[in-house]
Amino acid sequence: MSTISLIITIIQLLSCVVLIGVVILQSGKTAGLSGVIGGGSDTYLSKNKGKSLDARLSRATKWVAIVFAVLTLLLSIIK
Repeated sequence: MSTISLIITIIQLLSCVVLIGVVILQSGKTAGLSGVIGGGSDTYLSKNKGKSLDARLSRATKWVAIVFAVLTLLLSIIK
């Protein structure tokens, strides 16, 4: 195993652990049909939705997943 492959594998493992942690920290979206029926109650709370912790975790999930996918593709090309 070359040095570059080893470094990329270690970074991929770290990104995997971070991705799992970020996904576990997100709150569940269990509103389902009840959120559609009683939709008026979320309008005040969703005003600052872009600044909430869930929004930041969602953004982090997207970027860490992209890094993980790129590293996986890079490892498959190298090996």
